[in-house]
Amino acid sequence: MVRLGVFPRMSVHPFGQLLAAAACDRWIEEAPYSAWNGFMKYADKATQSVSESSQALIALGQALIAERYEFVTVTPDTHARVNARAARLGLQRASSLRDVFGWSRPFDASLLSEGLRDLMQAADVLSQEGDLWRSRVRFSSLGGRLFVHSAFPTQAADSVFFGPDTYRFCALLDRWASKGHRCLVDVGCGSGVGGVHASARADRVVLADINSRALNFARVNAALASVDAEAIVSDVLGGVSGAIDLVIANPPYMQDGQRRAYRDGGGSHGEALSVRIVDDALSRLGSGGMLILYTGSAIVQGVDTFLRSVTPLLNSKTLDVTYEELDPDVFGEELELPAYEDVDRIAAVGLRVSMR
Repeated sequence: MVRLGVFPRMSVHPFGQLLAAAACDRWIEEAPYSAWNGFMKYADKATQSVSESSQALIALGQALIAERYEFVTVTPDTHARVNARAARLGLQRASSLRDVFGWSRPFDASLLSEGLRDLMQAADVLSQEGDLWRSRVRFSSLGGRLFVHSAFPTQAADSVFFGPDTYRFCALLDRWASKGHRCLVDVGCGSGVGGVHASARADRVVLADINSRALNFARVNAALASVDAEAIVSDVLGGVSGAIDLVIANPPYMQDGQRRAYRDGGGSHGEALSVRIVDDALSRLGSGGMLILYTGSAIVQGVDTFLRSVTPLLNSKTLDVTYEELDPDVFGEELELPAYEDVDRIAAVGLRVSMR
């Protein structure tokens, strides 16, 4: 049976109570007391803006951290193939935390401690399927942190995606995002991973999205990382007040027949939202401001369609522009769909614009 470690009983904070409920009969001696204590101090502030179910989800994430849980999230195609292989081998039922919270496999109730199941129930992320159970969320590792997001498969219109694009986006932020900014805004933040990952680069961090489920996950992930961030409803930058000097974004860039918010970028090849973000950011950023955009571009007969669309916005002597093709071929399976019948390939690209 998977067992959770006992946490120090030093707080009557709701997080501490939930974690105590998840505790079992062994203590993880290596768990850093100072890090846990720091989290609890931050939690007093974090719980002012999150619901009780979100508090339980934060506690669930902290329990997984204590168990040294890690999982690298793959593309949906790879995820489906790995689970199909497991089913062929008779291993479709989860046998580990990674199976439950990474591979989104069904599990027998006896696999997890009662305390952990109680946390899942309190967080409203536990579904029953016959005599089995399944988590409605996944937890993924990035940069030494855990981030919660939607379970596989991400078919709902308000699903919150996390995958290889997320890792490439954060790697781009590591290379391009300068320090010393006053206000960072993560546009279309999704799980909030970009803003959380780059939080040390700004005094104020704003996680902005139109998806309420995404904003809920973003609040949870900020709390898990002990990052002080504002999560607000905003269509691009429309709902963000005050001065902004760093805008980051990893927006949807596909043509999605189901028009799922986390995936559909609009326009002829999914480029419309990315172009709009550039336009809005340039209108809000002042001297010394910076935009970092990670997106995808359909390459049609050798032409980068996103770059072609955004170039008119970048023709100014007051802008320093860097543009890179980061991966020449992503989501190749999409080329079989009618929306991509004229496309050679889809490339992952990065755009940095600095205001002089």
